[in-house]
Amino acid sequence: MKISIKVTPNSKTEGVTKDGDIFFVRVKEPPKEGKANRAVIKLLAGYFKVSPGQVSIIGGYSSRNKNIEIL
Repeated sequence: MKISIKVTPNSKTEGVTKDGDIFFVRVKEPPKEGKANRAVIKLLAGYFKVSPGQVSIIGGYSSRNKNIEIL
């Protein structure tokens, strides 16, 4: 399954919400050295109840708008 997300790093709270076809992901980690991306993968894995190894960023690695593939 492929989804589009919009990430908000440095957020006070963490969570996943959905509006239409886009998921909004808030993480506490800063967008430096891939920390926010790792937090996004971990959070989405918990949301979809899969292992973090089954979640991968396929587009937008350095952008707030990302394309994610979940196996």
